Amino acid sequence: MDYQPTIDKESLQDLPLEKFTGRIHLYEADAIPSGVASAWLREPLMGFDTESKPVFVRGMHSRVSLLQLAGADDCWLIRLAGHPFPQILADLFNSPDVTKVGLSSKDDFHQLRAVCPDFAPQGVVELQSMVKDYGIEEMSLQKIYAILFGRRISKAQRLSNWEADELSEAQQQYAALDAWAVRQIYLRLLEKI
Repeated sequence: MDYQPTIDKESLQDLPLEKFTGRIHLYEADAIPSGVASAWLREPLMGFDTESKPVFVRGMHSRVSLLQLAGADDCWLIRLAGHPFPQILADLFNSPDVTKVGLSSKDDFHQLRAVCPDFAPQGVVELQSMVKDYGIEEMSLQKIYAILFGRRISKAQRLSNWEADELSEAQQQYAALDAWAVRQIYLRLLEKI
């Protein structure tokens, strides 16, 4: 093993920032172009994540506002708020033919099942379970990524309004990087086998 199992906050802050340099595609859930689903199915491996509008009242939760899917060079941001869950997304997650990698995906899936009863994901890899087998003790995306790549993921946009009329470039970059980073972590861990 050529990395440490943990990282402290001070060491994390000293690392250079990571940036997603691929293409970002932003769609409303009810306006996903027909060719996008075929692009997803051409990706053998996709990272995914979700974002929700922050709620600052104990016991209250908001629905998923944004679903992020990342391939090798592209990230698709799908705005779900105010729209029915698209069947093409359910079909992608329910397909065993595309490997989907997530972190803390149990919570994401619980929220997605609430808006899509036939959401039955297959072909999913949970990174929090996987990293334990590599001696990594951290469970956050930011720390796992720092351990494996020596770079820092900014979390400055985490509590921003994901249901704003327009997502800022900083929000889009944050969202894309989160989904892309889980994919990169998975690939890096596979190299260690």
